[in-house]
Amino acid sequence: MPETKKIPKRYQPKGFEILYEDRDIIVGNKASGFLTVSALWNKDQTIHAALNQYVRKGNARSRKCVYVVHRLDQGTSGVLIFAKTETAQIFLKDNWKNTKKTYYAIVHGHLAQKAGMISSYLIEDDDYVMHATTDSTKGKLAQTAYTVVKETDKFSLVQIDLLTGKKNQIRVHFADAGHPVVGDTKYGKGGAKQGRLALHSQSISFTHPFSGKRLTFAAEVPEYFRVLAGSW
Repeated sequence: MPETKKIPKRYQPKGFEILYEDRDIIVGNKASGFLTVSALWNKDQTIHAALNQYVRKGNARSRKCVYVVHRLDQGTSGVLIFAKTETAQIFLKDNWKNTKKTYYAIVHGHLAQKAGMISSYLIEDDDYVMHATTDSTKGKLAQTAYTVVKETDKFSLVQIDLLTGKKNQIRVHFADAGHPVVGDTKYGKGGAKQGRLALHSQSISFTHPFSGKRLTFAAEVPEYFRVLAGSW
């Protein structure tokens, strides 16, 4: 893998530690609390907007921009890819089924099956909340493979192989299983006093849009996870 040129700190986008960059892609570690793209309540304070400013390097006349390949929920941290050309974006999206995505989550309680797959069809309601349905004509198939890594008195640390990438998929699946992700105020238990959402995109492997090489990038699991689950 080519070495990434050292990037001056003043250009680093807030909430996004750049792990790798070349002429086609930017890969980084998104911090929890930052939107990937604009939302109705926030159109400017996003990683996408910050990276557009980053590639323009302060040049107000520049028309350079980055292209969204996939998204992470606002509360989710971890590895996130952007394309620097539309051609690279199209390639990555067209080959997304061959992309391997590994997450870590801390969920409430103990799962009866320590490894398995949660599968359902997901549909979004008018309030932008996702729900599981058995009707394949209404929802989109979502599959989440998991393995329990460690258990504490209250929580379980799970490693997740995201087989599909539907909106809020991990959060909905574990909530429906009776083990919502810690800190999930949308699908989890009332109050969610634990703090941030305990969901992290730990690694991603994909085919580079120009070289054709298989690349893997990883983002260290935040210390918050070890506060809740200890070391592993």
